[in-house]
Amino acid sequence: MNLFSSGPPSRLLILGAGRFGRLAAQRLGRRHPDAAITVVDLAASLASDPAFIGCETVAADGVDYLVEVMSGDTAPDWIVPAVPLHVAWQWMKRDLTAAGRRVVDLPVPESVAARVPHPLRGDHGQLYASNADFICPDDCPEPERFCTVTGKPRPVVMFAHLAALRIPGFASVVIRSRQLAPGVGGFRPDDLRQAETAALAAADAVLLATACKCHAVIDAFRIES
Repeated sequence: MNLFSSGPPSRLLILGAGRFGRLAAQRLGRRHPDAAITVVDLAASLASDPAFIGCETVAADGVDYLVEVMSGDTAPDWIVPAVPLHVAWQWMKRDLTAAGRRVVDLPVPESVAARVPHPLRGDHGQLYASNADFICPDDCPEPERFCTVTGKPRPVVMFAHLAALRIPGFASVVIRSRQLAPGVGGFRPDDLRQAETAALAAADAVLLATACKCHAVIDAFRIES
């Protein structure tokens, strides 16, 4: 699939300026030299960091900034989360709350953990899943069929596997993270909006996942009027 069939991206938003944010800025800058890249982080030294030469830098909380741009006319073409939290879930929770909805956090059920590879429970009941039991190379090109490290087929295609999960009492909503450069994943603003629409339409509680072919983070919640 050609992600840029309608033309190369003109605006890219990177949330986080740590190791992966730096790699994302460098790799996307080389791949899309004409794109305007914005990097958002609370770090005071962000503007003077040579890794972000040519980028617009914003000293702010990444999710706060995302909420702001998603509600205006300046949404980017692609969002690259490079912070240690589930950006899509944090954005959705704040957006729903601002719209007057009551959002109740739930722990991801153990029945989900039993059906994903290498599950790891987070501090707040969220669940991480991975095809890998090793540290992946930071420049993995996410090949179509085979793992770059093992040379073997993936145990599951994670985003498709999670979308197909049928857990009683829960609707599964998956935002696919697509590879924009080696080791750099992102999603479109419309992916967030469509996921929120699906969550609002669900009769049950929601399992919200952001997932690429190999890795995922999953949160669970219930929306109350």
